[in-house]
Amino acid sequence: MAIRPNNMKALMTSGKLVASFSVNRWRSVDAAEIAKATGFEWLFLDLEHSLLNEEIACQIAVTALAVGVTPVARVGTDQFYQAARLLDGGVYGIIFPHVDSASQAAACVKATKYPPLGARSLTGPLPQAEFGHGADPKIMARLNEETLTIVMVETLAALDAVESIAGVDGVDAVLIGTNDLAADMGIPGQLGDAKIGAAYNKVAAAVKKAGKFFGMGGVYSKDLMQRYIKTGVQFTLGGADIGFVMEGARARREMIAGLTGS
Repeated sequence: MAIRPNNMKALMTSGKLVASFSVNRWRSVDAAEIAKATGFEWLFLDLEHSLLNEEIACQIAVTALAVGVTPVARVGTDQFYQAARLLDGGVYGIIFPHVDSASQAAACVKATKYPPLGARSLTGPLPQAEFGHGADPKIMARLNEETLTIVMVETLAALDAVESIAGVDGVDAVLIGTNDLAADMGIPGQLGDAKIGAAYNKVAAAVKKAGKFFGMGGVYSKDLMQRYIKTGVQFTLGGADIGFVMEGARARREMIAGLTGS
């Protein structure tokens, strides 16, 4: 049986910038198909900042796998049990927020990678392996390669430790949580501040040195996205379901408001 490819990882490896369709409010597998239809490469299933639960997240994830969109979930801080359940249910990567040290990053790897790299518990049929058994050594090895363990830099403490965090064996990517980082710096909302630019440069250098992937979160204005992408960003959050609906609805209503009857 085949291991489903992690298209997000393959595209980043080939040099392509990939963007997420974030799921916060929707509770339907249609989210995965809409993400595919609109050109997004990965799904960001946000269990940290929404009421999305594991069961629904995994239903969406399995659909995403089927259409070639990579499902990645963000869990709460240190929610290793939740991370394991999501991986067993079809998610192909876990984003851990508020990782401030190499020891925390190592704990994230332990929860998401099979032995010998980590201590992820073995289970039965897995969606990522076309429901092959997780105890198969070949499946274990391939899933260790394909499953993304992503840690977030969101504080000054994490920024100070970023080189050691990025260097942890088994960490695949580092994602800057720009809004929380700005708040921790005492400049909330000021995402164009020089301190944020310096942070991107510092994280980019650490990630490049470690040979890992580099991600951007919380930045949505075109000019700032372009500025930080130029530092070496390889994956980014692209926007969320509710935001897309509101933006489209507002534009449509404004268009209708400008019409006149004959």
